[in-house]
Amino acid sequence: MESTLGEQTAVGFSAGTEGPEHRQELKASDEAVTFMFGIEPAELQKCVFADSLVTVSEGGRELGEFSVTVEFARREQPCMMLHAQSQGAIDDCPCGTAVTAYLTTDLEVLEEDHHEYVKLEGHSVDKRCHMVQRDGQMVIHKVTTVGEEVTEESISYPMSVLRGLVTEGSSLLLMRLIALRRKMPENMTFVSLDPGLHIIHTSFRELGQRQLEVGAQVLDVFGVERIIQSMEGSPGTWQCYFLDDGHLASRVQVGSPVTMRLLELPLKAEKVDFKKIPLVWEEDMQMRSKFLDRKEERKADHSSYLRQHPEIRALISDFLQLLLLRKPDDVFLFAREYFTPFASRHPADADQEAQSL
Repeated sequence: MESTLGEQTAVGFSAGTEGPEHRQELKASDEAVTFMFGIEPAELQKCVFADSLVTVSEGGRELGEFSVTVEFARREQPCMMLHAQSQGAIDDCPCGTAVTAYLTTDLEVLEEDHHEYVKLEGHSVDKRCHMVQRDGQMVIHKVTTVGEEVTEESISYPMSVLRGLVTEGSSLLLMRLIALRRKMPENMTFVSLDPGLHIIHTSFRELGQRQLEVGAQVLDVFGVERIIQSMEGSPGTWQCYFLDDGHLASRVQVGSPVTMRLLELPLKAEKVDFKKIPLVWEEDMQMRSKFLDRKEERKADHSSYLRQHPEIRALISDFLQLLLLRKPDDVFLFAREYFTPFASRHPADADQEAQSL
């Protein structure tokens, strides 16, 4: 059974159940927009690494794993690619989430895929949402499958309405940047989209520092809280704690019995001392082959030029013959005196002389 909702075009509406004329347009705060446009390339360079956490229950039982990877990419322009994945089982029911986002250097979403699934006994739930910028619009398509029933939703928003948009993907990179700065402005309120594809507010606030056990060590971590508003129920709250280098150490949804934790410190990349190896190009077959090919090209080019200008051979031959007859002590002075008359023959003079003949 398949039911399809007609495609909609939404222009600036948000939370509220009244008619469009009474709906208030939600906007990101000035502080949030300023933060996004103030991101430096050097900060993004520090964010390019992978995180890997384990999902554990309140009793310490491992239920699954969570990973986040950030890389530089290119999609018609230089951008960032973030891939996050969570998978495991709750009450022996497999479940998972995967997000792949392409973001500009100021965290504007170019494209994002979001996939969630839960495999229950007898049926399953599968939700897929794809958004992409196209002709100044954010075009969003969502497919929800519950058992055999499929529901599709499509909607588009002008990018001007989504200024300061934060999605599931971009929020992970945003919090990584905040953690590296170890501080954040107040009133960090962005716009986001709820499961019904309505515009809502999502805000971030600093939780400060605390100590957290990672492996056999107790380390200082920096906390960031994300609050996601809802049109239908209570807000959802996520709390994340980060190490000094930006690696995620803990992630939990407030009220949830499970926590994502870093069990071991990530290995630091060792600095490799590369020894300078002398280049002996004569022994390199590829380089020697290129040299010989280039040598033949130059030789053929020179030969062609000399054939086109036979006066060169006559000029050099006359000069050498006179040089050997005179045998001057100062060869440079002799050459200057010999060739000076040729330098005084400008092209214009030569042309006039040719016309008079």
